Amino acid sequence: MKIRPIRSESDYKRVMKRIDLIIDAEPGTDEFDELEVFSILAEDYEERNHEIRAPNPIEALKNIMEWKGLTRKDLEPYIGTRARVSEVLNGKRNLTITMIMKLRSSLGIPADILLPETNEDSSVA
Repeated sequence: MKIRPIRSESDYKRVMKRIDLIIDAEPGTDEFDELEVFSILAEDYEERNHEIRAPNPIEALKNIMEWKGLTRKDLEPYIGTRARVSEVLNGKRNLTITMIMKLRSSLGIPADILLPETNEDSSVA
């Protein structure tokens, strides 16, 4: 396949189809070199055109809970009462800095994941 820059979504789709075909190429082969070049081109195109936004802090916390097998009750020592945990997980109350720091130090959840983006409507109390 001729190697050209990826300038459009159709170019990107064409390259991704080719990557799928040669994904198992052995190192040292022409197909492996082609795979490496196309992967670099595709990654560059994705970074410029396919913005991936981080989940909001509550969605991130829910994902981490699922991943770690945590229940709402497990969060009570860090967030507060059962009602407070419910309010936070339902988006009715923001995480406070104290809650974020407890979640970080006790559960190893990075604080930056739990802080809202500066362009979000919510704020940390």
